[in-house]
This record gives sequence, C-alpha cells and structure tokens, in this order.
Amino acid sequence: MPLVNNFLTAYQLAGKEPFFPLNLCFCPDCGLVQLAEVVNPEIMFKKYLYISSFSKTMSKHFSQLAHNIVKNFKLNKNSLVVELGSNDGTLLEFFKKEGVKILGVDPASNLAKIANAKGIETIDDFFNQKTVEKILKEKGRADIILGTNVFAHIDNLHDVVLGVKKLLKNNGVFIAEFPYLLNLIENNEFDTVYHEHLSYFALKPLIILFQKFGLELFDAEKTTVHGGSIIIYAKKNDSKPHPSQRLKNMIKEEKEKNIYSLRTYLEFAKRVKKNTTELVTLLKNLKKRHKKIIGFGAPAKGVILLNYCKIGPDILAYLTDNIFYKQGLYSPGTHIQILPEEIIAQDKIDYILILPWNFSKEIIQKLAPFRKKGGKIIIPIPSVTVL
Repeated sequence: MPLVNNFLTAYQLAGKEPFFPLNLCFCPDCGLVQLAEVVNPEIMFKKYLYISSFSKTMSKHFSQLAHNIVKNFKLNKNSLVVELGSNDGTLLEFFKKEGVKILGVDPASNLAKIANAKGIETIDDFFNQKTVEKILKEKGRADIILGTNVFAHIDNLHDVVLGVKKLLKNNGVFIAEFPYLLNLIENNEFDTVYHEHLSYFALKPLIILFQKFGLELFDAEKTTVHGGSIIIYAKKNDSKPHPSQRLKNMIKEEKEKNIYSLRTYLEFAKRVKKNTTELVTLLKNLKKRHKKIIGFGAPAKGVILLNYCKIGPDILAYLTDNIFYKQGLYSPGTHIQILPEEIIAQDKIDYILILPWNFSKEIIQKLAPFRKKGGKIIIPIPSVTVL
C-alpha cells in the first residue's frame, strides 16, 4: 500500500511511487493486533495533512471532552495539561478557554507552526525521554497527559509510557482516545488499517502494557467518533486507583465477543472481502450505465479503501476535499485528482461515494442540495448503502 498522506503532484505521477507492506497480525498471548512492518515515522509525521479543526464533529467532541476532564478531575488555573500528538491545537484550545495551563507536543512541523501561531504553545518534536526532560525542567509535572488518536500511531510504546509515568504528578491521569478494536472488527472497518496506525487496541494488552511501568488502567468509556473509539484512563498504581464498573463490563464484553480468538479475525477477513466485492460491483455497474461518480473526501481511510478495491480515475471522475493542502494533488496509489468541494454545486454528478464514512452524518447534511437535485450517496462501510 502507498502511504496514506503521500499525495502527488501531476509531475510526480510519472515517477516511481513508494509502496510498503501492510500486514495485520494478531498476538494470541497478549491479544494485541498490530502491523508487522513499521515505516520510519520521520517519513509519515514530519509533514502531516490531517487537521483536527477542519471537522465540526471533532471540534464539538473535543469541546465536550475538555469540559468533562476539567470538571471530573477538578482542574484549575494551576493545573497543567500536556497533549502528545496535539495536531493544530484544537483540543488544547478548549482547555485554554477553561483557564488551564497547556502544552502541546507534535512532530509535524507544519501543524506545530499553526498551533503556535494561534497561541497554543507546542513543542515541534516526538514525545520521548528528551522531550519529557525538557518539559519537567521548564513546566514541571503534568496533572493530565492526553493522547487523542495518537497512541495507536507509536512504535516504541514502552518509551512513551515510561515518559508518561515520569511526567505525571503522583495523582495525575493519562487519558488516551483511539479507534476501538471491537468496533473495527464488528463494523468491517478495514480501511482504518494503515501504516500510521501501528496498534489496534482492546483492553487486555493495554492493562499488560501499563502494568510493566507501574501504571494502572482504572476506567474506560466508548465514544462514537471515528467509527467507534474508546477513551482510557490510567494512573500510577501507587495511587491505588479502583477499577470502574464500566471498565469491568467492557473487559467482560470483549471476552464474550471472542476478541482474543484467531477465528474472529479470519471471519473478519471474509466479511471484508464480501463487502468490498459488493462495492466494486455496484460502482462498475453504475459506470456501465454511464453514471458520473465522484468521491467525497480524500482521508487516510479512503486511500486504503481505493487501493484495496483498485478504484481509480476510470471509476471516480475526481475526489473533493476541503483541506486546501490536498486540492490539485492526486490520491496516493490510485492517482485520482482532488478538487475543492465547491465543484459539486457546479458539476452534473449522479453518485457521490463518501470516503470519510465516519463523518457521514455531517457530510450528508452538507450534501442536502445535491440530494435535492436527485443525486445519490454511497456509504461503503460498515455495509454498502445507497441513499
């Protein structure tokens, strides 16, 4: 597979494009699902094209998350919140509005620059032992350490968890949010698997990981973002945190749904094949009837879906995206041109394939004028649906 953010210029289309193996593995001992090969993070993250603030859904979610954390953990003007993988500072902005001290850490130089320009202090680097020492020296220990949609991106998890342990106050809390393995399997979310996402977590491997470094998982909750995610809460185990009832219930549910059985993953692979065959058949039949089809969005998951299904410019006339960085470029691997969203109102289109299906609700509202004119929408996951 190509790297999901390696968008190409017209000039680059003639050159050789880098592809990397994408093999998903299951560990029968600890239950971790992870990639077999790791791409150099400097290649993937130094210039990053996903921007949190471009999604109204995520901004609303982050606003509520920040408010709940401030309230539940009684943060005040003296509290320090550190976020690793802080992107353009969207989440930290909400903590700043609540009057809390903030600091972001992100290796994407383009995003760190945007965040700092907005007044969200951000260290342009990876979260590692060196960064932790710098923060301890300049800011002291953190009350809260956050990692939203970043924990699963990290190869050296031991180094990061050790850094979290060093940086946390004795009663501090580590809070991470990421796509939940159970949702990925149940909803056929194979397009969530790409090189940036190294780990696919259920609770058992996290409990094992944290225990190695003197941390303890004491709570977890489900959220609907990104097709189904979980928020986990961990403390230093010498603060003797008590596991919540909902954490116990989630651990029980994972066992009941056989998330730690190899058979579960073999059945998942069969469903993915069936789902993608249905999608390709539908699109090819529409093309035979001379229908014009475009793709809405050029997200990471969309790049995987297009490449896995071998959907190219012979099927989709173009993709649209509201992120200006991507406009005028071509999708990795499949080489479909990306145009601004405004073109939808001007062009005669029969069908739109929604690639960021995890934001379908928001996108369907946005496409109301298109549907009023008789246009139809295709949602590929969890099953192929035509609206």
